[in-house]
Amino acid sequence: MKVLLVNGSPRANGCTFTALCEIKTVLEKEGVSGEIFQSGAKPVQDCIACGRCRELGKCTFDDAANRLLEAAQTADAFVFGSPVYYAHPSGQLLSLLDRAFYAGSRFFAHKPAACIVSARRGGTAASFDVINKYMGIAQMPVVSSSYWNMVYGKTPQEVMQDKEGMQTMRNLALNMVWLLRCIEAGKAAGIAIPQTDASVRTNFIR
Repeated sequence: MKVLLVNGSPRANGCTFTALCEIKTVLEKEGVSGEIFQSGAKPVQDCIACGRCRELGKCTFDDAANRLLEAAQTADAFVFGSPVYYAHPSGQLLSLLDRAFYAGSRFFAHKPAACIVSARRGGTAASFDVINKYMGIAQMPVVSSSYWNMVYGKTPQEVMQDKEGMQTMRNLALNMVWLLRCIEAGKAAGIAIPQTDASVRTNFIR
């Protein structure tokens, strides 16, 4: 089993990375592989709703979004991490997720997921809410922890001093492992993934 931990910060080894590493450590202690996906510091193109992904099977803009789609195909679960900028997730992560979920929602569906956010002080709850909405529309079981998945600190060293925040990361990892094992046991028992219906698209104007 593999959990893909997506670092939506342009800082490869910053505060968000520190929180994700705490999760990764616990996952691997429990025998689950953890792979950190770095969105990187290069610009990520916004979705322009061109619809080309339906023909190509991937996004027409070949950047980090397509790298994420490729990695998602072999992942069993996800943790999406972001710093807080002006009380919302990084624009880079939002552009990445907009395009990845639009072009390849099939690679995320029915796989457990969680999000984590890091901030110096405020805006964590709003950012946490935004990222969770991607999972809700992609039929992904949302993994929770013993508190909302957030850490505080301006530097990685300060994040490590946030004892409750780091505890929350560890508990999140344990809950992720538990759910993955439950899903694995369900598959072994012959419980199939539900075949849901998406044929109805209501237009509230007409």
